[in-house]
Amino acid sequence: MSTNDEDAEADSSGHCSTPDSDGEVAEEIAIVSFERKMETAEAIREGIEDRYEAIEILEYHGDVFDEHWGEYDCFVGLMASGIAMRKTAHLLDDKWDDPAIVVVDEELTWAIPITGGHHGANQVAGDLASLGAIPAMTTASEVADKQGVEARAKAMDAHVVNGDSTVQTNLAVLDDELGPVARLDGPKAVLVGDDVTVLKRNGADGCVIGTGSVSGASADSFLAAWWTALERTEYDLDDVEFVATATRKEDETGLLEAARELDLGVVVFDKETLLANEGPTPSRSKELIGWPGVSEAAAIAGGRERELVLEKIGYENEVTVAIGR
Repeated sequence: MSTNDEDAEADSSGHCSTPDSDGEVAEEIAIVSFERKMETAEAIREGIEDRYEAIEILEYHGDVFDEHWGEYDCFVGLMASGIAMRKTAHLLDDKWDDPAIVVVDEELTWAIPITGGHHGANQVAGDLASLGAIPAMTTASEVADKQGVEARAKAMDAHVVNGDSTVQTNLAVLDDELGPVARLDGPKAVLVGDDVTVLKRNGADGCVIGTGSVSGASADSFLAAWWTALERTEYDLDDVEFVATATRKEDETGLLEAARELDLGVVVFDKETLLANEGPTPSRSKELIGWPGVSEAAAIAGGRERELVLEKIGYENEVTVAIGR
């Protein structure tokens, strides 16, 4: 094999499986476990394997990280954090290329991202919460309970093209100065600065579920409403890019639970964005609180074509849905 071929193979073996991606999403995971903890390792794999392309279990030995570095998006170390840190410190090179590392104890009490929080570790730690582990996230946006640009990319089924820019844009997130993701369709040539994060779509164009609700609407109501709406269109669940709603609904428990059940990201839009994309159906909320109807405006704002496929429908006086593209 030539040197160029070897370089190409080395590049392709890196953890970023999406072209041009800076690896904000983990898809292939290795659980590294001591032999005596294999039962717990199997429980972890069984508990989250439906959310990832591949999960393998590697038995721990002194060189296990050296031997498999670059083969996986994320290592889950079923071990003390000190062991994982000492055994990987010499391998760390670049935050955009290094695999993520999460450590978890045998009792599944804590899931601690050590490296690559915004590049898969927070994602995996969050999924381990379904097994009872508490995600101990220390990245600034998560600590502040705000959606960083990497999280926004994941929610929109996109990836970050220019990773270095996220230093500035995530600082803007912390200061509440970033605003919603601007959508630009081409063909166009765009000149951006170092403080502009560029997101690129992962898949083909689909549809966006715009949704609103009364406070406290159940996950079952959201799911039933979304399915009802999709059945009135030519789209299916596989065509849904994400769920869109208003910032004032971003903590709605039922909405978030429903989105997780369908493995969909949630994108929120502020009042100004929704007003600029107001739908055709009159809404009392504009008269009462100054917000336009959330479902139609969110579906329009999130869609590539900025158009509605299905105007607002209601479900059980709890949830409203519109479909955009």
